[in-house]
Amino acid sequence: MLHLEGKVNVLAAIEARRRRIQVVLVKHDLAADKSDEVLRAAEAANVPVKRVAGAELNAMAHGISHGGVMAIVMPMERWTGEHLLNHLRESSKPPLLLMLEGVDDARNLGFTIRTAEACGCDALMIKKHLWDFDETEVARASSGAIERLPMVQFDQIELLNDLKKLGIRVVGCLAGARRTIFNTNLKRPTLLMIGGEKRGLSGAARQIADRFVTIPSVGGASSLSLSHAGAIVMGEALRQRQPKPLDV
Repeated sequence: MLHLEGKVNVLAAIEARRRRIQVVLVKHDLAADKSDEVLRAAEAANVPVKRVAGAELNAMAHGISHGGVMAIVMPMERWTGEHLLNHLRESSKPPLLLMLEGVDDARNLGFTIRTAEACGCDALMIKKHLWDFDETEVARASSGAIERLPMVQFDQIELLNDLKKLGIRVVGCLAGARRTIFNTNLKRPTLLMIGGEKRGLSGAARQIADRFVTIPSVGGASSLSLSHAGAIVMGEALRQRQPKPLDV
């Protein structure tokens, strides 16, 4: 069992109904405007609620940002590669997928999940042996997005070839690539691969990529953090996928 902290994360978990929630803990004297929405959602989902002292929440929490609300939950069930393939076969829109390699920080991962959902990403993929994070910390940084965005845990890089057979183009993000994200068509079915800050994309991932792109920059920084690089690339994909604006 693990815990989720804060109204946003707890409410997202209750509403998404993708994980088992053992109990929601609410501070005894928490104001109604900060607790009523969670209490109503918990009642509608038949999730038990327990009033507790603030000191008990403080002792359980990773920080002090729980805001008087916490939930004891089971770990999130992650999709397999087969789950992802079945989902994409039934989808009617050009998918946008994100694969991360070499994620080193739980908060970076949480921020990236949050951005991926905001930019319309269909799923986030991480190799099984790289998933070694405190889910509580990931959830806090994701601000509820981890409860809604499918997380795909896979073993073999061959899954990328299976995605290519569905017409999905695999695009690797590399510093120094000739083509930039701004002159690459990201409206078509696309899997974006972003490497870790230390080692970048693996050799196996590079061999499968259909093309490589880079984020142009004008400053002196040699690289961006994984979460910032992901935000820029996914933001460009979202921009391209918007309806053409009217002339004004």
